[in-house]
Amino acid sequence: MNKALEDIRVVDMTHVQAGPVCTQLLAWMGADVIKVEPPRGDVTRGQLRDIPDVDSLYFTMLNCNKRSLTLDLKTDEGKRICEELLRRSDVLVENFGPGTMDRLGFSWERLQELNPRLIFASLKGFGVGALEHAKAYEPIAQATGGAMSTTGFADGPPTVTGAQIGDSGNAVHLFGAICAALYQRTHTGRGQRVTIAMRDGILNLCRVKLRDQQRLQHGPLREYPNEEFGDAVPRSGNASGGGHPGWAVRCKGGGRNDYLYLVIQPQVWEVLVGKIGRPELANDPEYATPEKRLPRLSEIFETIEQWTLTRPKWEAFRELNEVGVPCGPVIDTGELLEDGDLAAAGMIVEVEHPERGKFKTVGCPFRLSDSPVEIVRSPLLGEHNAEIVGELFGERPVAASPGRDAA
Repeated sequence: MNKALEDIRVVDMTHVQAGPVCTQLLAWMGADVIKVEPPRGDVTRGQLRDIPDVDSLYFTMLNCNKRSLTLDLKTDEGKRICEELLRRSDVLVENFGPGTMDRLGFSWERLQELNPRLIFASLKGFGVGALEHAKAYEPIAQATGGAMSTTGFADGPPTVTGAQIGDSGNAVHLFGAICAALYQRTHTGRGQRVTIAMRDGILNLCRVKLRDQQRLQHGPLREYPNEEFGDAVPRSGNASGGGHPGWAVRCKGGGRNDYLYLVIQPQVWEVLVGKIGRPELANDPEYATPEKRLPRLSEIFETIEQWTLTRPKWEAFRELNEVGVPCGPVIDTGELLEDGDLAAAGMIVEVEHPERGKFKTVGCPFRLSDSPVEIVRSPLLGEHNAEIVGELFGERPVAASPGRDAA
């Protein structure tokens, strides 16, 4: 069966997290992704190693289904090979610092000369403005994009999210933009520039907070548990901040993640209070409507918690789910890796690596009925040098040898 992007070749000049996640998604859709690395390799090959002298999980989990080509782009031979590769490719993805591609001799103008059909995709930390030349890391992007100021509890400091919304979140943004550019090329025959700033992507993910910022001009946000409101959307703990109030309540066991998150929809109020043994609240005029309940949310969730504390989180989930109450257990990372349902769905995948053995990684989060995804291990450094250069120039001696040396 053909893959969605089977005839697409991608030159992957990305490193660390955001770029590699994007190009891995392209590879999962069938694109031939050639990871161009300096002779020393992507820095993450050696970062956070759990096994000495073996590619780290940081690298292997972000670079599956790719081929590795080592090139020294500061040499004439390295540039020559890269130029030929770009002439024969559809997409170039990079996440270097501002100006790096120009200094390497691969400006947008030069790329258009080499291949007018090439889509040149760039992921940067920030767009034009005061932060344009600031160094971007995940927490910095979250800080400047609106996420940190609205995450955490009211009496605590701004907090980063556990999910990598700046790096991996923007990788998904960029993946979608590249696919759109490829589709447009089928009509125009031309490549184009595709850019995204990490800060901009986070802002897109924070749009409901920008919604609430404008609502705040007309009074306190009653859906939030906060007692005081300043001139910006506050940190509101585990409140959903949406039209239906939600909170994480403790469950039996007392562990760090023995919690259940539940949402109180108006239509489930009567069945919810009946389930937890407080049916009288269904007809109590003090709790009769969502508007009446809003100022009492802390008290309501404490009442619900008295019931959930008598049950483990999965038992509480099953009982409430059976009567239609939206809820879900807080599942920790250890549980996720061993989750049989996720494994069956292809979201937790075990991969065999020639040096580290078996490791687990995250599978493709979306599914196409005509383009099934098979997860293949990440490449060793320079593993495909001879193969790729042979494809570009025909059979010839290759200066770049698999593993260490580069053209």
